[in-house]
Amino acid sequence: MNASRVALVTGANQGLGRAFAEGLAARMNPDDLVLLTGRDRRRVADAARRTARLPATRARVEGRVLDVTDTDAIAGLAEELRAAYGGVDIVLSNAVARVLPDESQAARADEFIDVSNTATHAILRSFGPVLRPGGRLIVVASSLGTLGHLDPRLHHLFDGATLDQVEYAVESWRSAVHTGTAREAGWPVWLNVPSKVAQVAAVRAVAAERRTHDLATGTLIAAVCPGMVDTATSRPWFSDYSQAQSPSEAATAVLDLVLAEHVDPGLYGELVRFGKALPWYDGTPLVEQDRLLTP
Repeated sequence: MNASRVALVTGANQGLGRAFAEGLAARMNPDDLVLLTGRDRRRVADAARRTARLPATRARVEGRVLDVTDTDAIAGLAEELRAAYGGVDIVLSNAVARVLPDESQAARADEFIDVSNTATHAILRSFGPVLRPGGRLIVVASSLGTLGHLDPRLHHLFDGATLDQVEYAVESWRSAVHTGTAREAGWPVWLNVPSKVAQVAAVRAVAAERRTHDLATGTLIAAVCPGMVDTATSRPWFSDYSQAQSPSEAATAVLDLVLAEHVDPGLYGELVRFGKALPWYDGTPLVEQDRLLTP
């Protein structure tokens, strides 16, 4: 990677995103820059200030307001970093919308899809072209992002798809949710499943087009599963947190991947958990979770 690197973390006000920003600031060099982003100006400024003052912090830390549902803002920031620094070296796409178990999944679909999927597509489209050689573009997903967690009727929408096709599939899913035809078509009630599969499919689509050049330049594009993490977003969904990691613990394996000197070709374009690629076709539909969420 280049000296004087630029790193960007979305959804970095709290939880795992904050831990990513703190970890990067501690492990990067004094002439490197970590951009901690979120959509609330006050919370961004506070998180950036606190991160910059941590004893372990070495790199420069700046807070930047970025609403990931604003695709023009994403494109504008990518262009700004290209003009100012020649590009970006690390992008951690981490933003997620919080949905509680007792909330209607259908009623929250637009916000959830906009934050998790439309934003992921925009980040891949805007930051992929400005990622410097040796860079890392990482989308935070989960183990639910493997294709087998979807009804087999839906596999063709994501398997081997281009980014345009993934976007079309996501919008078809959104439309089916609004028209009340999602269950009939095979879409699960739980938004997290198709959302994560679509995130990984989007990463795979972009990586398939760039693989040869990226591996030649030591560049990595991948999705990651950080494992179970004790955060405000995930805590309401689980009754037993005895095995959960703290955000800083969960960030460690992801940052090890991001800051590794060499790229493992076996991880390129894959969903990576604790340094190993998860099989794309693995998993089974989560019928019990759907049953619990069905009105």
